[in-house]
Formats: sequence, structure tokens, C-alpha cells
Amino acid sequence: FFLGFAIKVPVFPFHTWLPDAHVDAPTPISVLLAGVLLKMGGYGFFRISYPLFPDGAQWFSVGMALLGMINIVYGAFVAMAQTDFKRLVAYSSVSHMGFVLLGLSSFTSEGMNGALLQMFSHGAITGGLFLLVGVLYDRAHTRDLGAFGGLGARVPVYAGLLTVFSLASLGLPGLSGFVAEFLTLVGTFGPHRLLTGLSVLGIVVTAAYMLTVLQRVLLGPLNQKWAGLPDVTAREIATLAPLALVVLAVGVAPMLVLS
Repeated sequence: FFLGFAIKVPVFPFHTWLPDAHVDAPTPISVLLAGVLLKMGGYGFFRISYPLFPDGAQWFSVGMALLGMINIVYGAFVAMAQTDFKRLVAYSSVSHMGFVLLGLSSFTSEGMNGALLQMFSHGAITGGLFLLVGVLYDRAHTRDLGAFGGLGARVPVYAGLLTVFSLASLGLPGLSGFVAEFLTLVGTFGPHRLLTGLSVLGIVVTAAYMLTVLQRVLLGPLNQKWAGLPDVTAREIATLAPLALVVLAVGVAPMLVLS
């Protein structure tokens, strides 16, 4: 049971299918994969593995916390090394799903609720990021972060949306990512202090690579190749705005989901 759900989450070292699947998939499939399908792995742990095998779950709690910590830190460092925008977001998924494992290992109400909220929050945030990658790829036909620069002045609405979802991904207070990750860390700190402390490193690295994305795509001198790049259309805003509202609403009033 563990192996089946571990591949689905995905848990290190069973994660290698995910970046390739995301990069090869069209945008709508990437959004579904991040928003719904990865959550089936976490759901499986919550609703099948833990209730069926409570003693096994207790026995493996330190192993679960260790795998969660590896997912968070390793996923963040690998994401930082990517130059393909979509592959970077895919590896950030590996990192963020590590918080679900960390919360599951805690057997505290804060940790478990944090893990559940992280599943919900990650779906909204990463779904939005994949849509934004798709918007850019649709216009520029490249996902190389080094090919952009200075787009903030050229496509201000896109820049605003990318900033909101990037800040949510790195865990800015007031957005859903912060509540979920903070709750998970608070709940897991009691039973697994060292592993929780090491996991915080992943948040620092996440901030580094998400801010680097914003810098490379939106800031600096405009690459003249994109001087005629159109901003997001009303239809694209209609797909992104609801996700942004969910991220903000859960960040401000997390009890909407937690209760």
C-alpha cells in the first residue's frame, strides 16, 4: 500500500516520473496532475493506509518524517537548478508534497490538518503556476527562464498574477501556502524536532528559487524579442482569478477549509 501511494504522491526516490510527465503534458493536463492526481496519493495515506494499518503507520512514523524532509529539501534544491520553467514548477511540487508526508508522520491534530490543508493549498497554487507557464509558452514557444527578462513592464497583469502565485508558493503570510506549511511544522516539531528543523531549510531554498523566477522573467531590461508580447486575455484571467481568490481566502481565513 505504501509503495502504491508513495509513487503517486510522489515520494523520493519514486518521484522521477513526475517532472517528465509535467514537461511532456499540455497545460490542462499539468494543472489536473498537480491539482487533483497527486492528491490521490496523500488521500490514500489518510483514508486507506493509516486506518487499515494503524500500528504500521506508528512504526514507520520516523521513516515517514525522514522521507518528508528529503522531499522538501531535495525537491527545493533540484528546483533551484532548473532552467526550464515548467520543470522547475514540477520539482517544486515534489518539495511541497513533502509537507504532506511530514504532517502525516506527526500523529498530532495540527500536523495532520496542516498536511490536509497543504494538499488543498498546493493544488490551487501549483495549478495556477502551471497555467501561468502555459500562458507564457503559448506566446513565446519557449520555457527557458534565461530567454525572458523585463516582462513586468510589458505584461503587467501577467506579472501581477505570477507574483501572487510565486509568493504563495514560497509561503508568504496571508496566503494559503504559509498557513498549511506553518501548521504542519508546528504539529511535527514535538515528535520529530531534528527532521522538522531541517525541513525549514526547504522553505528558505523555495524562497530563493521562486524569487529568482520573478527576477529572471519579470525584472531587468526587456528582451526586445518579446517587445510585442500580448498580456493575458479575459479568458485566461477567468481561469486564474478564482485560484488566486482561493489562495488569498484560505490564507486570511484558513478555518474555511480547516473546520
